[in-house]
Amino acid sequence: MNGTNEVCEAAKSLGCSVKINEELKNHTTFKIGGRCDALIGLQGEESCRKLIPLAEKLNVPYYIFGKGSNLIVDSDGISGIVFQFGKGNAEMTSDTNVLICGAGATLTAICNFALELGLSGIEFAYGIPGTLGGAVFMNAGAYGGEMKQVIQTVRAMDRKTGEVRVYSEKECDFSYRHSRFTESGEIILSAEIALENGDKTEIKDKMDELMEKRRSKQPLEYPSAGSTFKRPEGSYASLLIEQCGLKGVYVGDAEVSTKHSGFIINKGNADFSQLMELIQIVKNTVKEKTGCVLECEPLIITDKK
Repeated sequence: MNGTNEVCEAAKSLGCSVKINEELKNHTTFKIGGRCDALIGLQGEESCRKLIPLAEKLNVPYYIFGKGSNLIVDSDGISGIVFQFGKGNAEMTSDTNVLICGAGATLTAICNFALELGLSGIEFAYGIPGTLGGAVFMNAGAYGGEMKQVIQTVRAMDRKTGEVRVYSEKECDFSYRHSRFTESGEIILSAEIALENGDKTEIKDKMDELMEKRRSKQPLEYPSAGSTFKRPEGSYASLLIEQCGLKGVYVGDAEVSTKHSGFIINKGNADFSQLMELIQIVKNTVKEKTGCVLECEPLIITDKK
């Protein structure tokens, strides 16, 4: 039995879903991505602590997915296993003004849970199409808010040993689109989110206001990975891209959105090569005309060197 099969059999014994040769375009918000050897839907913390160290021990390549909202995946597929944090790791409980949420809980579900409890402070995350694990990993933010402002502690697991450690907000080393986890490789299992008591009507109004801003200013009608480039120091990627006349530039079905130039969108059947070519065109043009080097925000997943 090869390593992948062994991990898949162990996953089934732990109640996880296992899909062989699954198309990853069905699991990314860009709707781009070829097949992986197996996609395993993790089911509870025990499955994380057993299966990921097992893959490490057997030298099986693997990736961690949430909702696939900050990923660019090769259309030719990738070798190995995708471990997916979702409903099986999405538990949410509360203790006074602190939410304790699994890494697979979506930000929208967390915001709605906070609203039910009359807790304020995480409204900025309403509508961000990702899970808590991914949001903590990259210190996601919007409209003046960031995860570091509300995270109290994070529970994370060593990939090789399965050992769990709890980190305080300071130990998480949060900065713009960065945390200790982007470098350490530890797997985020859950987090405590500290909020403040608020008025439910005011919280709901704020959530609705921010969602309307997203709908009016962002191309939510098309698949994308959100902002394609990180904010460069002293400016905004969308401003530089627009100033360089790149709005509407396209390669195949990959296009710089005419609604918000910070987004590259999939207008239909864009593939990985078209997307990467367009990203390179944008980066080269912006560097040539402004001297600014744009950095891609989504993680790029490919077997190609």
